[in-house]
Order: sequence, then C-alpha cells, then structure tokens
Amino acid sequence: MNKYLSIFSAVLVGGSLVLSGCSAEPSVNLAESYLSVSVSIDPKSDVEPIQPIPFPKALNPQKVALGDRLFHEARLSHDNTIACSSCHDLAKGGTDQAYRSIGINGQMGGINTPTVYNSGLNIRQFWDGRARTLEDQIDGPTQHPAEMGSNWPEIIGKIQKDPSYQKAFSAIYSEGITPTTIKNAIATFERSLLTTNSRFDQYLQGNKQAITDLEQKGYSLFNEYGCVACHQGANVGGNLFQKFGVFGHKDTAPKKYRNPQGKKNEHEGHTHMVKVPSLRMAVLTPPYFHDGSAATLQVAVRMMGQYQLRRQLTEEEITAIVAFLQTLSGQQHGHVL
Repeated sequence: MNKYLSIFSAVLVGGSLVLSGCSAEPSVNLAESYLSVSVSIDPKSDVEPIQPIPFPKALNPQKVALGDRLFHEARLSHDNTIACSSCHDLAKGGTDQAYRSIGINGQMGGINTPTVYNSGLNIRQFWDGRARTLEDQIDGPTQHPAEMGSNWPEIIGKIQKDPSYQKAFSAIYSEGITPTTIKNAIATFERSLLTTNSRFDQYLQGNKQAITDLEQKGYSLFNEYGCVACHQGANVGGNLFQKFGVFGHKDTAPKKYRNPQGKKNEHEGHTHMVKVPSLRMAVLTPPYFHDGSAATLQVAVRMMGQYQLRRQLTEEEITAIVAFLQTLSGQQHGHVL
C-alpha cells in the first residue's frame, strides 16, 4: 500500500479546500475557481474519510408536505406532462435510470440525470455546479425548453387556480404563491431526502458485522487505490470537481465496455470538469457518468480505475468494490432503498 493517496484535482473556494460532504456556499464563482492541488490522505490515519449521513435537521413538516406535492406536480411543465419526479423517480434511486431523460414533446435531454437523494449535501447543483443552491437549481428544469418548458408567470397562474394550493401556501407563507415560495417548498422537501442508516454507516458507527468480509475488502481497495480521494465525506462525493479522464479519455474504452446508447455530445470532452457524483445511491442509478456512457456499475468501476487512477483492476477487485458500493444506500422514511 502506498503511504499516501493523492487528490489530483479539487476545488479551492474562498481560500479553503472543500473536502467534506456539506452544503457550505462558496464565495466566488466555481467556474473561475478550479485549481489543481496536491493533498495527502494517510490511509493509516484515524481520520475516517467517509462519515455517516446525518439525520435530517428539523424541517417544517408543512413545507416538506407541500414540497412533496409540488415535486410530483406536472402542472409545473408547459404541457402538464412532466413533473420533477418524472426524471427524479424516488422509486428508482432518485433518477429515471435512463441514458437521457425525456422532457415535454418527447425531447431528449443532453446529460444524464443525477439522483435527487442526498442532493442537499452537494456543494453545488448540476454536473457543472452552476446552481449554488437547491432553490437555484429549480429554475433550470422548469424553464428549459427541452425539459419542462415553462416560466414562472405560467406556473404561478396554474397553481393559483387550485384552491387547495392557495390554502396550503397561505398557511405557511405570508406572501402566498410566488416563485420564491414554490422553490423554497420543493427545496425543503428535497433536503428531507437523506438516506440514513445504511449498512456502511452502521459499520462506521461500530457494528463491524454490518458488512461482509467481501464488502470490507472492497472498502479497503476503495481506500488503498485512491477512489476515496474524490469520493469521500458523508455523501461519498458531491463535494469537489474533477477532470473526467485524468489518465486518457474514457471514450477510448473498448466498445463492449460502453453503454450502447452512449453518444458524444457537447458535455463530453477530455478536459471537461464535472462535479464528482455521490456514490450513496450508485447501485440504484444506472447508467453512469454525466454522459450515461457506462451501462453497469462494474463497467463504471473498471473505467474509473483505468482513466482516473491508471489501474487495470482485476475482476475480483471490481467485484469487491461493487460489493462495497452496495452497502452505501440507506433508508428513507424507514424504508430500505
């Protein structure tokens, strides 16, 4: 085992390196803040690079319930056919498990949909981090012509016509139904979507029987080979940005390892920086990467080994690492995901 694991690229924000799963807001534009740095993690240290997901802070239950309803509300789209839940299906790991999501008029999106579970732990929203908060993120899909294709005057007009919405909003917000209150309710609901008490979290909290020997081996490899350099914190990712393809470009991978639906698009490229995704729900959210180019978790692990770590992982190693990843998804409202 090497003594140190290197983080190849991270985001230096406001003078401090972001390394933990948190929702702290940077003080400068992330697009102007990418900086390659070298950071060492001693694998023998007592400091655990992954932490259990915290239980949700006290959230207004009325806001959560209203946000839940709005999250599933198709009237937020121009033609009343697409809701947030259409692409972020809570029964499918918070995604639609599709290569690309389908918006109004059957239009296909340009990038793979990330999970909404644990999104409140991300440093930024969207793959490129352009939204500072969950509230800011909502402006994107609601108004994108290929997604929900609407606008706030249209949305407000529809919601105000529903007496049950008028009653629900007036009970919580003195200003009533506005873009700000709609976004606040949805974002509050999304902040409640923390997947707590996973088997791996139980292991971190002292129950060494919570995961199997194979899963423990997978976690040891995950640490030893450097996966944890980018995938750490409570969200096992989501807290820094990385070049996709540190050692070569994954588009050179043999075709048998690619998603047959995969196509090049404007989001791909050797030098493109993307937010490192959370692995908490990885087992439930195929296909993988921002371009959906890896059809299975096994393929994704193999490609990450080759193009991020310059390692040719064996089938046994891949099996062990995937077994570890299967311990990360937890529970939501008492239901095992």
